[in-house]
Amino acid sequence: MVGGLALLVFLYLPIAVLVLQSFNASRFGGRWQGFSLEWYARLFQHREVMQSLLFSLQLALLTAVGAMVLGTLSALALHQQRGRWRALHLALVTLPTLMPDVLMGLGLLLWLVSLNLPLGLGTLWVAHVTFSLGFVVLCVLGRLQQLDQALGDAARDLGAQGLQLWRRVLLPLLWPGIAAGGLVAFTLSLDDVAVSFFVKGAGESTLPLRVYGMLKMSRELPIINALCSLLWLFSALMLWLASRLWRRKMAH
Repeated sequence: MVGGLALLVFLYLPIAVLVLQSFNASRFGGRWQGFSLEWYARLFQHREVMQSLLFSLQLALLTAVGAMVLGTLSALALHQQRGRWRALHLALVTLPTLMPDVLMGLGLLLWLVSLNLPLGLGTLWVAHVTFSLGFVVLCVLGRLQQLDQALGDAARDLGAQGLQLWRRVLLPLLWPGIAAGGLVAFTLSLDDVAVSFFVKGAGESTLPLRVYGMLKMSRELPIINALCSLLWLFSALMLWLASRLWRRKMAH
């Protein structure tokens, strides 16, 4: 009990301090000088931050969609695959979830440069889908393994074929797993720093990279506290929704 409580304090005390400092009227946060919402007001007036936020949200949404589509197709292929190659296939699909971010970012950069692709939103999308794909595969594959094969056979007996079978039977049954994986992919894309650093190009900057650049200027620190507090709240909400969908999937 004591050990668990100490672990929670160790994990969440820095976040609590950050959130508290975002309401501190002091510019440097050395001591408490009263409650203030000034830094949140300045945050929403910061043009570069708002541009990076919109760019990151766009990228995260595209990543979630791409990962859900490719991850679902991969999970279906793995579910139907038999033999010794299945384990290798699954390992290759999920390996990016365990690979160090620096190694993945550098490897993707070298690959993209060798293809003479201009770095930008497209390369960021490819990179983010690559490292988030495995999470969708695992969520959908777990749901597929719980489905009763008789449901598909019964639908075929009733005349459902092809796209109709997929749209009316499989997709509603798989949707909780697909959505949970998509929410995880969205959150991972929104929070990524290391991989994005290698493949972002010279144009738009993602929000985490913008925050990293702002850390060099002390006058921006209170705004960063406010921004990180909102990002933490948003990420926690996304993961909570994903866990709700996962529990719903397990219950059914």
